[in-house]
Parts: sequence; C-alpha cells; structure tokens
Amino acid sequence: MASIEDLANRWLELDQDDETKNEIQELLNKKDVDELELRLRKRIAFGTAGLRSSMKAGFAHMNSLTVLQASQGLADYILQQQRRDSLGDLSVVVGYDARHNSEKFARLAAATFLSKGLKVLWFGQLVHTPLVPFAVSEYKAAAGVMVTASHNPKNDNGYKVYWSNGCQIIPPHDSDIAAAIDKVDTTLSWDTTLVDTHPNVKKIFTEAAKSYIGHVTELVWPLPSVSDAMPFTYTPMHGVGLTMMKQVAYMLWFRGHFMREVKEQAQPDPEFPTVSFPNPEEKGALALAIQEAQKNGSDLILANDPDADRFSAAERLVKGFYHQFTGNQLGILFASHVFEAYKGDRSKLVMLASTVSSRMLAAMAEQENFKFQDTLTGFKWLGNVAQDLQRQGYDPAFAFEEAIGFMFPTVVWDKDGIAAAAVFLTAWQRWKKQGMTPYQKLQSLYKKYGYFEDANTYLISPSPETTNKVFNDIRKSHNGSRPEALGQRKISRWRDLTIGYDSATEDHRPVLPVDPGAQMITCELGSVVFTVRGSGTEPKIKLYIEARGEASADAKREAQEVLGDLLREWFTEEYGLRLAGTG
Repeated sequence: MASIEDLANRWLELDQDDETKNEIQELLNKKDVDELELRLRKRIAFGTAGLRSSMKAGFAHMNSLTVLQASQGLADYILQQQRRDSLGDLSVVVGYDARHNSEKFARLAAATFLSKGLKVLWFGQLVHTPLVPFAVSEYKAAAGVMVTASHNPKNDNGYKVYWSNGCQIIPPHDSDIAAAIDKVDTTLSWDTTLVDTHPNVKKIFTEAAKSYIGHVTELVWPLPSVSDAMPFTYTPMHGVGLTMMKQVAYMLWFRGHFMREVKEQAQPDPEFPTVSFPNPEEKGALALAIQEAQKNGSDLILANDPDADRFSAAERLVKGFYHQFTGNQLGILFASHVFEAYKGDRSKLVMLASTVSSRMLAAMAEQENFKFQDTLTGFKWLGNVAQDLQRQGYDPAFAFEEAIGFMFPTVVWDKDGIAAAAVFLTAWQRWKKQGMTPYQKLQSLYKKYGYFEDANTYLISPSPETTNKVFNDIRKSHNGSRPEALGQRKISRWRDLTIGYDSATEDHRPVLPVDPGAQMITCELGSVVFTVRGSGTEPKIKLYIEARGEASADAKREAQEVLGDLLREWFTEEYGLRLAGTG
C-alpha cells in the first residue's frame, strides 16, 4: 500500500489547478496525515449517479483532476462500447448548472472528450438538468454529462452521466465506467478554452431548447385559452429554472402578472443565500415564496430545485396557510390527470413508481385496469424499466418518486421539474373547470381509492460503517434472525434487497434487482408498508412509512405509530443516529 506521502506527491504531480494543488501542499507541509488520508486514500466513488461530493482537493472529492479522470475513463468506455455495440455518431452532450465550478468542470470534461476524438454537443450556457438527457435522445448521442449536485449544499458538486438511451446509467455501465476510470494514470488536456475553438464542437442550446419546448407543448396539448389563466408564484430556488419556466408559462398563457417570481431567489446564485438547504422539500425552504404569494394574492406556489429536475407545489387553503403537497400527493395528482386525459388504449397504459413511493398509484391501477410497475429507487431504474415496458408494447406515460421527482417519457426519460410544472398548470386549469382546486381534487381521489398517509423522515448516520451495522443488527435482532414483528404488528412480508430475500415469493427471491452494496429492507404489516434504506449519496438512513385507511386521521395515526416503533426498536440512540430536524 502506498504511503500517504507518496499519494500526496502523486497528486502534486498530476494536479495543474493551483488552488487545489496548494491545498494538498499545505496539508503536506503541516504533516496533517489524518486529513491527507481522508482526501487521498480512497477515490471518489463512481456509481449509478456518477460522481457527487464536496469540492476539495484530493482523489476523494470533486475537483478539476477527478473530473478529468472521470471524463477520460468515460471516454475510453464509450470508445470500447462503440467497437463492441456499433454505437452511432460518437458525440457527448455536456451541460452545467450555476454551482461553483460547474462551468469549469464542464469545460474540462469537454476538453477530455475532444482530446479522445469524440464530438461534443455543447450548450455553452446554464441549463436545467433534464435538457441534457433530452439532447442525448434528440441528437442520438453516445452519452451525456451534466455537472450539477442538484439540491445538495453549496459546497458540493457532481458529475451526472446519461447513456445513449437518454437514461441515467445502471449496472453494468456504472461499474465498468468506474473500472475504466481506475485505469487512468494521466490527463490529456487542462485547456478550458478548447471547447470554444475546436471543430468537433456543436453549440446546441438554441436548437435543443426550441425542440424541448415543442415536446413540452405536445405533452400538454391542447393548450388552454388565455381566459383560463390564474396567478401563481414561482421560485427556482436560486437555480437555473427561471428561463425555461418563463417560456412554459408564456406558452400556457400565464403571462405578465399571472406569473409572479420570488425576486430574492429568481436569479442563479451558487451561495443559496436565502435557504439553509436548497431543496423545496426541506422545512422552511418555501418561506419566501409563501410571503410573496400572500403579498400578491396568488393561491398557488410552484417551485423547482436548483437544477430544476424536481418540482414542488403548495396551495393556499385559508388565509395565511399554504398546504405544501408531498411528492406522493403530487404523484397521484399527476397520475389522475394523465389517466383522465389519456386518449390511447388504456390496456396498454402503464405508470411507474419507485418502491419507496406511495402504493396509492398501485391501488388506482388495480381499480382502473391499467398496468402499474414498481422499481428500485431512482430514476435510473424508472427510466430504464419504462423503456423495457415500451419495447414490450406498453405506453409508459408517467412515473414518479416520492422525493418530488416526476417523469413524462414523451419529453425525457428522467425526472423533469419544468415539464412537471407545465403539466401541473394544465391540470390545475382542468380541475378548475370541474369546480375543484388541486387540494380538493386530491381529497376526491382519497375518497375513491382510499386514504394513504405517510410518515417519511430520515436519520443522520455517523458513518457508512454505522449504517451497515444498524442494518446487520436488525437482520439478527430476533434470536439471531430477522424480526417477526414490529411493536404490536406482525410482519406479514419481509423483503431484503441487500441479501436477496423476499418472504412473499415462491422461491424467496426478490423480483426487483438485488444490490449487496446498498442497504434496503421493506416490510408489510397489514395496512402499513415501510421501507428503510441507506442513502447512496448522503450520510442518511431514510424511512418511508405509508398507511392506508378509511379516513385520513386513521392512516396518519397508524403511520406515526410505526415510525415510533422503528425508532424504539430498530434505530435506537445507541448508534449515534440523529433524527432529521433535531439538534
């Protein structure tokens, strides 16, 4: 094993970015072995989400050198696949958001692709993340790269990879690309201006954005009339969503005073100065939007996260109070709109949700006789499984995940906060003609399909090792084997996608893919279903609990009871776990 001094010297030999080079040199001068170990010993992991980490010097973080190495490994893999699978025009779409260093990282990635002989489809300005997979499909590119960390804190950045099918990468691409990155021992180009002058660069923003808006227009066709427009308040959360949102609003006749912006959050700002965590789901994140909506008198608030691939909404129920819809609630609202407006053969219609999302869509599908399909968490699975279903003759019209992600495949095979906003505005106008607000529509759906209430939360884990210990202890907590009950409720089904066991199947093998590197257990307890899993991108253990009842209060009570049982029996204080929202 190499000494830490050898690793530091190797970094200094490779790094041509003065800022990060000096960081390692200073740590070396101070003989800060612990910090050098943290930064240099382990390479930043390349997985199904690509790369994501804080921006610091070192092989373990996001910086110019790790971006160059990842880009060269990806390029090598694309060239290898082209020889094997005869991929078409070898071009790579490259986009970036407004985070610190996003443009620089994107330029370095483009320089590497060009140096390897690939063509680069270059936006050359800030874009929202879904425009990258859209362009991959539109231009039949070999791959796409988006430099973004979505709604992570301001010190983070990421490198998101899409394959030639316009979906996020799944196994084996992720591990094969990671292996290719591991073989990279040098870098090809540090020239951030190469993308401005190279003949193999095509600038695509104007053309791609026009086509994207055209696909969104087709998604919501026929368009409403100007008389149907109502005022709403919008925040892009200091991100890149405003440009596209304005075009969507204009197309749908929400022009002029009908769309009110939260001015303090309207323009891109990588510091995210008005929010502690730039995610519309987080408590308090919509505080300024609510203030603006109260001031201008709009009943509806729409929000995107900073890279505009997620969507959230809130509705004023009484003066001074806005109900923020959960991702599950929005998912079922979208699904009902898609179903009711669907013009094709409903026996071919399929909608999807990840396994941690509400079972209400499954209940709707059973009652309305269309196909429902669940998948593993993440739009990498929702997108790829939807394409599999399309090849089988189904029409995948919609997919969602509870973390405010919504996919409309005729636009893009990934979550898209702008397309979701367009559909929500269209549905809102339609519900208005039916004499209902979005919240009232949701209540009518509960009455028809049952009340589904969740008690989702997460715990901060001290380390990945702690997370693994917690789950391993759970698996042997009942006399050395898995528990048979939680609190007073018997566990009727136990599915463990880490070790590959499902008590409900004939051979006890899960239908969904197994991943030994990811902790994930699902249990059914009568009217309550829950999934607990370790996050792949954050130091969290996520708890998804949903109860179904004849009344909202009954379902909420059951979900909260199960949450309490989990905290008492499985996720106890002895592990050093900290519940979200606590000190």
